Amino acid sequence: MQSVWNENISLPQFPRLKGTKKTDVLIIGGGLAGILCAYYLKQKGVDYILAEGGKICSGTTANTTAKITSQHGLIYYKLLKKLGTEKASMYLHANQTALKEYQKLCANIDCDYEIKDNYVYSVDNISLLEKEFYALSKIGYKAHIVKNVSLPFKTAGAVKFSSQAQFDPLKFISVLCKDLNILENTFVREIRDNTALADSGEIKADKIIIATHFPFINKHGSYFLKLYQHRSYVIALQNAPKLNGMYVDESKKGLSFRNYGEYLLLGGGSHRTGKKGGNWSELRSFAARYYPNAKEKYHWAAQDCMSLDGIPYIGHYSKRMNDLYVATGFNKWGMTSSMVSAMLLSDMVCGKKPVWAEVFDPSRSILTPQLAVNAFEATVNLLTPTAKRCPHLGCALKWNSAEHSWDCPCHGSRFTNDGILIENPSTGNLK
Repeated sequence: MQSVWNENISLPQFPRLKGTKKTDVLIIGGGLAGILCAYYLKQKGVDYILAEGGKICSGTTANTTAKITSQHGLIYYKLLKKLGTEKASMYLHANQTALKEYQKLCANIDCDYEIKDNYVYSVDNISLLEKEFYALSKIGYKAHIVKNVSLPFKTAGAVKFSSQAQFDPLKFISVLCKDLNILENTFVREIRDNTALADSGEIKADKIIIATHFPFINKHGSYFLKLYQHRSYVIALQNAPKLNGMYVDESKKGLSFRNYGEYLLLGGGSHRTGKKGGNWSELRSFAARYYPNAKEKYHWAAQDCMSLDGIPYIGHYSKRMNDLYVATGFNKWGMTSSMVSAMLLSDMVCGKKPVWAEVFDPSRSILTPQLAVNAFEATVNLLTPTAKRCPHLGCALKWNSAEHSWDCPCHGSRFTNDGILIENPSTGNLK
């Protein structure tokens, strides 16, 4: 199982940590967010090291659908209602800035960058689209409501963002990371007194950025309550239609569409990690019905950290930890969120604070309905009697028959049938 991005790509290789190193800023996690943080710190002349537990971009970044857009579902009506015009506008501005940064970087990188319109559609609820359109008008963004979209089934319409983008993330990273100070196969198990402890040595740093997808430090920040993980599935189809943009359903249970070269990337079948869902079966059933002449070439799955309120956590790890930073909870919008993280955190470690940083503050209120859901799932699975327990916080593991893995419904750690760690926040294999 591999994504289309892994086709004909060879990422640079980097050495493993040996002994003790010192640096001003340590970045832990070698996905897109971590690599962009390293890139911008280098541009600012900051001494840094990036430590990756395995190979760079071997996790979520390699399994994205790689849409670069400020349109994160129908989020702006929710932001306007909860946070007001100013903060909703800040969120939009941050992501629009990220979009422009990609445009500048990709101008000099061969990564199949294409400008595309993005559409969030609804199958049957035009009022949701109208509310979102109203919110966007209120914060000064010119979106459009489109009644007819180029999808093979009936919809109520879509909200359109013009001039968004798509690309090949691994081609992009293969160029961007070449001259960065990266250590691979350097799995950080613990942080103690500004020192990251790995299997093969330690790294002392004045400041540390945690960009490990799900944060692995449980003592601070309450991320075990603030985050849960969600799996979604993709198939790449040959001999399928060319669409005129990128599409995603406003419903979490809906489908997403985009083209890449000769392929149509069809996504969906999603579910909370450790629960049951449609997975690839749902996508293949859809393809058989609507694209009967198409042929599946690739299939893969991705895992995303979901925040309580739909906004990423980017900033100080907790109120009491001034030298520890985090980037997580991207809610399936990892391309722009990774760039926002890099811009924001590279400024913060240099003593600056962008005006829109408060929107992403990890210490904001956690009093949301999703908090009760997360607490319930944790309680139920902690009390469930089973032999296989997650080493992260002891929750009962569930068998994922589609992917042949043991998955944790509490926080999303995943393990092979032999107990080898696949996804964090666990920092070790099953015992």
